Amino acid sequence: MKTYPINEIFYSLQGEGAHSGQAATFVRFSGCNLKCPFCDTDHFSATPMTVDEIVAEVSRNRAPLVILTGGEPSLFVDRHLVEALHAAGKYLAMETNGTNPVDDNIDWITMSPKFGMAPGGDDLRLQRANEIKVVYIGQDLGNYFDLPQCDETTKMYLQPCYVSGPEERRRNIEATINCVKADPRWVLSAQLHRYLGIR
Repeated sequence: MKTYPINEIFYSLQGEGAHSGQAATFVRFSGCNLKCPFCDTDHFSATPMTVDEIVAEVSRNRAPLVILTGGEPSLFVDRHLVEALHAAGKYLAMETNGTNPVDDNIDWITMSPKFGMAPGGDDLRLQRANEIKVVYIGQDLGNYFDLPQCDETTKMYLQPCYVSGPEERRRNIEATINCVKADPRWVLSAQLHRYLGIR
């Protein structure tokens, strides 16, 4: 029986992007095809879980919103898992780096491109995205609005890269705010969960 490498499943509030503030169950997969320096997932910690086990764990929570995250969930999420979660009444949002295609039945796709941050990060194979979330570390932002996954309905979020040092974190936040003010096509994604002290 097929299993999926699950780092953790937990219930909290979405802190980023268009669903910020909404109760959600997070299904975090272990494993990624990129190695970004700021990644917060332990890729060596995984529990093999079947579709039935994942659905049972997710169904313990009332919220319909399920965030498929990682790592890189597009490496693991397949039609069988998507259909099972939909049958359980869940709305599926995937957070992906965009380097792999994803199932057409995913309800909401957040693409977070990793241009220049990791080998292979520029090779986008995703066909569509409901929102683009860019982790800002001072990179050139000029090409994000020309991505083929974007159209006039795509929401564009700029998020300061979180670092542990308070002074560097303050500088990252200030620089990101200045970018949003300079180009109001961006919307600030503030990682609400960090300010609330929740997962």
